[in-house]
Amino acid sequence: MSQGHLPVAGRADVRRALLDLVRADGRAFGVVLALNALAALVGLAGPWLLGRMIDDVRAGRGVAAVDRLALLLLLCALAQVLLARWARYLGHRFGERTLARVRERFVDRALALPASSVERVGTGDLTARGTADVTTVGNTLRDAGPVLLVNLVQALFLVAAVFLTDPLLGALTVLGTTPIWVVLHWYLNRAREGYLAEGAATSDVAEIVTSTAAGARTVEAFRLREQRTAASRDALETSRRTRFHTLFLRTVFFPVVETSYVLPVAGALVIGGALYSSGSMSLGAVVAAALYLQQLSAPLDEVLVRIEQLQSSGASFARVEGLARAPRAVGEGDGPDPDGDRIDVTGVRYAYEGGVEVLRGVDLTVRPGERLAVVGPSGAGKTTLSRLMAGIDAPTSGSVTVGGVPVVGLGPERLRRQVVLVTQEHHVFLGSVRDNLRIAEPSAEDEELWQALAVVGADAWVRELPQGLDTTLGQGGCRTDGSQAQQLALARVVLADPHTLILDEATALLDPTTARHTERTLAAVLEGRTVIAVAHRLHTAHDADRVAVMQDGRLTELGTHDESVAAGGAYAALWHSWHGELPGNGKASV
Repeated sequence: MSQGHLPVAGRADVRRALLDLVRADGRAFGVVLALNALAALVGLAGPWLLGRMIDDVRAGRGVAAVDRLALLLLLCALAQVLLARWARYLGHRFGERTLARVRERFVDRALALPASSVERVGTGDLTARGTADVTTVGNTLRDAGPVLLVNLVQALFLVAAVFLTDPLLGALTVLGTTPIWVVLHWYLNRAREGYLAEGAATSDVAEIVTSTAAGARTVEAFRLREQRTAASRDALETSRRTRFHTLFLRTVFFPVVETSYVLPVAGALVIGGALYSSGSMSLGAVVAAALYLQQLSAPLDEVLVRIEQLQSSGASFARVEGLARAPRAVGEGDGPDPDGDRIDVTGVRYAYEGGVEVLRGVDLTVRPGERLAVVGPSGAGKTTLSRLMAGIDAPTSGSVTVGGVPVVGLGPERLRRQVVLVTQEHHVFLGSVRDNLRIAEPSAEDEELWQALAVVGADAWVRELPQGLDTTLGQGGCRTDGSQAQQLALARVVLADPHTLILDEATALLDPTTARHTERTLAAVLEGRTVIAVAHRLHTAHDADRVAVMQDGRLTELGTHDESVAAGGAYAALWHSWHGELPGNGKASV
């Protein structure tokens, strides 16, 4: 997995995944294939019957004979239409079911990705794959797939019919389509990489747009507008170049194909006319062969158009299936169970990819039931340490264990019961209040949900919603402000009921009074459990059992609030500074 993008599946992986999808609904696929074959077979009767009619007229047979052939021709045409329509209907149903499997598999794999992997590549790539790429695959499965199948079977039957009419004309047909196969080979050798590059460029554009929109206030505060505009312009220019490259491939491919369609028909008329003049072939056979070849252009054109579409959707499918090659969170049955709740941080060092070390030899033991506050200036490594203790990231060296077991090695469900990290980044998911809460505990009853809401002080405003717990939140429903969303996140923590709770400025968006009430209420509910708080307001450190001071990636002080203040070090300076500013603004960032 590259630093900027998730993996892309190889050709063999894509073929294997496609065969798995077909096998999952093999009976329906077989029925669609059989109906297409029948429709194509019935369609071959038209030119043959028309040729017979011409020969009968030349032979002087009566009107009755021609009428019988005409009626049979009409019935065959009607049967072909009905069979083709039935086949396409079943093909669309097959495509929709298959698309549902693709979406479900994508969601399962996306949810199985470690949080660190998602954050490393950014949300743009994952979003582009889950929207544009899945949509492209869906359109192909629903529309292009059935159409391609119908026309491919029809084209093969038409070529076979020309061979049966006259082997020489059949060989001429194959020879006349040689330019098509040459340009197709040229195109296929270049199209996949071109469309993959186009998809990656689209992901980069999505990442730039989403990250800039999400950090708009930061961009304005630090006057980064020009830099973000330049980055957006570069991403769009790369996207433009990749799209122009695939456009160039199409402008070479399609003109050659279009001009090649007339060669077999012209050759059949010339050679067929010569054979008719020499008496080697009847006029009806020449007409039938010419009509077969004329009909061949329509399905062949459709097949080649869909092949071009398949290159785009194949690249999208490779990006969608690429999640299978991404690192996955550890399974629930892997590794031993933790023996106790103690968290040990031993000799931990950590550096982000391509960056300097942000943690330098940190040693810390968090005792079960302890309330620990982690304070320090911005960039000291507080958040990084909290992520390591929550198992989101693995240390570059050293170890972080809970009950003697590496935290990063615990599966998602076991980890959720051990350690939960709550940050100031919070999400309200599209759905009811009940759905948002049951993410943490699917089996929770309404009484438990109300209790969790009451713990964080959110029950009052939830009761005022139009349908209470059934009220839909998010887009199209009731909007929530930052503090309400944060309270919902904290209520989920209460429902998860972990033995260790890590709060990384989790109450930063609440007003001071509400934040203090929420933190104290949480502490009361989690009595006997471990609480690690990355402190935003120093009253959190004042109420803690111990205070850990981080500076320049190192743990420089560790002790109670009174001990740390009395020591006259960095914490004492922070405390006096914050306490002095308290009347003015009520908080200070540390």
